[in-house]
Parts: sequence; structure tokens; C-alpha cells
Amino acid sequence: MGRFDQSRSGRAYAERIIRAMSLDEKVGQLFILFAYGQTVAGDDARNTAVYGEPNASRIIGRYCPGGFILFSARDNIANPCQVAELSNGLQASALGAGAKIPLLVSIDQEHGLVNRIGPPATQFPPNMALGAGRSTDDARTAAAISGAELAAMGIHQNYAPVADVNVNPDNPVTGVRSFSSDPEVVSEMAAATVKGYQTDARLIATAKHFPGHGDTATDSHTGLPLITHSIQDWERIDAPPFRAAISAGVASIMTAHIVVPSLDSSGEPATLAKRIVTGQLRDRLGFDGVIVTDGLEMAGVRGRHGDAEVVVRALEAGVDQLLLPPAPREAYDAVTAALAVGRLSEQRIDESVKRILIMKYNQGVVRHPQVDVARVEGRVGTDSHLRIAGEISDKTPTLLRNLGHPLPLTVEGKRVFVTSYGTATGQALADQLNQRGATATAMSTDTAPTADQQGEALATAKNHDVTVVLTSNVTAGSPQQHFVTELLATGAMVIVASVGNPYDIAQLPRAPTLIAIYSASLVSIRSLARVITGEIAPTGRLPVDIATAADPDRALYPFGYGLTW
Repeated sequence: MGRFDQSRSGRAYAERIIRAMSLDEKVGQLFILFAYGQTVAGDDARNTAVYGEPNASRIIGRYCPGGFILFSARDNIANPCQVAELSNGLQASALGAGAKIPLLVSIDQEHGLVNRIGPPATQFPPNMALGAGRSTDDARTAAAISGAELAAMGIHQNYAPVADVNVNPDNPVTGVRSFSSDPEVVSEMAAATVKGYQTDARLIATAKHFPGHGDTATDSHTGLPLITHSIQDWERIDAPPFRAAISAGVASIMTAHIVVPSLDSSGEPATLAKRIVTGQLRDRLGFDGVIVTDGLEMAGVRGRHGDAEVVVRALEAGVDQLLLPPAPREAYDAVTAALAVGRLSEQRIDESVKRILIMKYNQGVVRHPQVDVARVEGRVGTDSHLRIAGEISDKTPTLLRNLGHPLPLTVEGKRVFVTSYGTATGQALADQLNQRGATATAMSTDTAPTADQQGEALATAKNHDVTVVLTSNVTAGSPQQHFVTELLATGAMVIVASVGNPYDIAQLPRAPTLIAIYSASLVSIRSLARVITGEIAPTGRLPVDIATAADPDRALYPFGYGLTW
């Protein structure tokens, strides 16, 4: 096992603290809560609606949770210094409540689609882009830098890496969050990421979503996905990345709200299935770290049972941490009631609390619960970090077609029209091209361009030397597909860049120039501009198969494909 679960002093600390804790305090350690607002004392009516308390400090005082998760969508994040101040405030509240145990402050900072803290924190390409770059050193470095910046802000646990193998192009929830459709690539990159976070940055990594969310066409946020893999398929495809993460010493693993009949025939989501959580993850894979649920507010885990029953069943299955219960008071009461009637034993609770406390001790939050806000600016978004992020990103663009070799393109003095599904993304590329001597303008045609938008864009393209189209998740018969087809029919020079899941390239087979960049983040857009202008040669290789639109069993661009010059 890894460094995070080998501390003798951590075990001694946990055993000593547990002996002094009340049962209610132990129950509190199992929960990871959230609050609205950028400070611990700022009142928000939305907090009162959820918790019966107006602010984070009061929530912590009442519930004594083991952890707190931060969200940009819940107004927790303004800038790195504010995040550090909020983290310190959360810790001060925890140290003044109940058993006076520091919190684990956690976040989802995967980069790409799931990215809670934006600039000035260093931004990296998403996992699939790193998979295209194929460098485990880069994956580790990205995690080390991101982890160090999170730690500087008072965050202790990142719910990353995604260890799902994205074998289903129609997967609505994984996509570019996955490193690849190849289990070996995902395994190598996930293990490297764990080492970057934990060994290099001393931040807790969390591999997710066990037993593997990569082959589904249903989003577990809105429904309950069914994974039809046989046990042999699971061992070959889904299990290897989690085995690799465990071998790398991952401290925490997150469960998925998915049904996998080959692993458990009950029909329960994996989060609530003892045969999966205990039978497979604990016993078969030998994981002895902390198991955390995916968000319990998600539809995938709420369809069969009430919210209070879900938390008890999750503990019975073998999980340790209960993330984001939608009805916190009812959830706490349900665990207490299950203990009172003997459905759950205090020994079972102690097992989870001990693992949580050991992880807290080994991460360092017990000894140093607060951070120095004055040092945050010197540690987050530094010139060195930004330079390295750019270098990593430059290895990820994947050139799939360059018919007639229009790339690399001399843009100096040329009129370039950038049309994009989003205003900010298109303008970012136009700005980058203008910095390189072009006269570039941008227009948003949205993800479903109207006839008027298409007509305006087609007319504008005729007055430019080259048009760059940024696409996102193009589907068959969609307005985006129709627009690109019409644009190509004008005879204009057109460069198509897939910004997101690369599978939409299958819907654009006639485009003479195709590039996949996997991300709309500025660091990826900058790399795209550098490829277009020839500052760098494209070296990325497809981390997935792209099948033809007509036949999903025939590859249009196979795994590992990528052109250069």
C-alpha cells in the first residue's frame, strides 16, 4: 500500500481520538457537507433551507462533519486567496466544535469539464488530452502542480483522477474526463496522477468511479446506468486502472451509482452493493483506504430508496464517507437510528472513522489545519507553473486530416474567421491568432446554429482567407453538422477543430483539415493556435477509436492515430 496508509503514528492518533469521541461525533466524521457562500460567517437562505442553519460556521457547529466540499456553483470560489481564507475559517469552526477534529476540505479539480477553480490557478488540459500526449511524466507533473496549488489554498483532497475507461463514445458523463478507451493507458496515467498528487504534492487523491463508469449511455446524475460487462470484461477493461491506482498508493476511491449485474445481481447501484464495495474493492482488489460515495444527491442512487435509507445502505455496503446527502438531518438521524436498533454496530462505524482519521493524520491536516494566506499568491499560478502547463498542453493536439497540407499556415497578414459554438472560446482563438499577425474575428454560432446564424457566418467566411470552425459534440443531423457541411460547400479554406469529445469528428468526415484538442480551456486553445501557425508540430495520438458514423465497428481514425509534419 502507499504512503498514506502506512503511518504507525497515524493509527495511534486515530485509536486515541476514537476512544474519546461520542457516538454522535463519530457519525459526524462520516459526512462530507457543503455550504453556500464565500465566507464561513456569511448568511445565505439556501443554507437554512438545507441545514436549518444560515452559514458554514453554524452548520459545522451543529453537524460536526468530517469534511467539507467546495463548489464554484455554490458561490464558494472567487480567487485563490479567498479560498484559503474560507478553508481556514472552516477549520477554525471545526476546531471549536464537537471533538475538535480538523476537516478534510475537498474539491473536484479534474481540469477540463470538471474544474472548480479557474485562473489565476494553473489550468491543465483534461485527462483525454493527457492521454493523447501519452506521457506519464506529464500526467504526474500536472497532478503535482495542481495538487501543490490546491494544498496552498487549504484543500486536502481532490476527487481525481477519473479511472474510468471510456469505451462508449455515447457516454454522456465521462468522455474527455477519461484518459483513454484503452485500459493500459488509463492504468498508467491514473497511477502517475496518484503519485503526482500524493507523493509529490501531499494531497489526497481519489480514484473514481468504482467499479468503472466508462461503458454507459446514461448519466448517473440524472438516471441509473446499467453496465452489461461480464466479469471477464470487467477484469479486462474496468478493474486494471483501479488496481494500478491501489498499487500506486491511492488513499481514497469513490464509488459509482451504476448497476453492474455481473458483480452484483441485486439491482442496487454499486454504492449500495456490499458485493461490490466490500466483495470486490476491499476483498478482491485489497484496498484498505477510505471509500467515499459519489454525490448522494444524484438521481442514480436515489431511485430505489429514500434519502435516509440510502446512507444506511451505503454504510452497510462498506463505504466510509457519505458525500453530499440531500437531506443532512434525516441522514444523520437515520445512521443514529440504525445504530440504536443494531442494524449498524458501533464497531462498524469505528472502522470507517479510524480510516478517515488515519488519512487526515497522514495528509498533515491534524498538525497543520490552516494555511498561510499571505503565501498563496506566490504558490498559485506562478510563471513556472503556467509555462509547464503550456508545454504539457502543446503535446496534446491531434491532427487527424490535413488534405492538401494547408497546415502549417502562415497567418501573418491573413484574414481569419473563427466560428465557434461559444463566444469566449472563439474569441480566445481569434486573440491568439491576432497575436501572431493575423487579422482574426470571431463569431459564435452556438451549439445549434439557427438558419440566420448560419447564413451570416457563411457570408462572413467568403470575405476571409481562412475559416476555423470550433465544434463541440456534433451529432448526426444536427445544426452544427449542417453548418459545417454548408461551409465546406462554399469552397473556402476550412480548418475544423473538435473542442471536447473527439467523437464528433465522425460526423464531419469530409472536412479536409481536422484537429482534436479535447478542451476549450485557454491553455488548449493556445496550443491549437501554435499548431495552426506552425510554432509547434502536432504530436498527439488518439487515445480512443473514432468509428465511422455509419458503422460503429469500423474505425474512421483508430486508436493511436495522429499526423504530424
